[in-house]
Amino acid sequence: MTGRRGEEGAGVVLVIGVVALLVALSVVCSGAAALVAGHRRAQVAAELAALAGAGADRSGLDPCAAAGRIAVANGTGLAACSDASGVVEVVVEVEVMGTWMLSGRARAGPASER
Repeated sequence: MTGRRGEEGAGVVLVIGVVALLVALSVVCSGAAALVAGHRRAQVAAELAALAGAGADRSGLDPCAAAGRIAVANGTGLAACSDASGVVEVVVEVEVMGTWMLSGRARAGPASER
């Protein structure tokens, strides 16, 4: 044994600590990535649902029913929908990682005159 007394195995403890730190960092980063992706998914679904609702309203159909169908087709749920003067506003929600409920909001309708 050429090492100093009392220091045998110190390298193994250091490596285990670094590996544990890297695993914890990976878990945190993957969780953050899942939250960002979930929010983007909710926002895109809200925009598509609002556009579908505005198109349905223009055709004389129920805008909230059309928005709800599109929201469900995109893996989200329609939390709120309103139609005022041809402008459809929707809020959709998506569950991420079994814990977080993220929402997206959008509105669509005819361009206003200025």
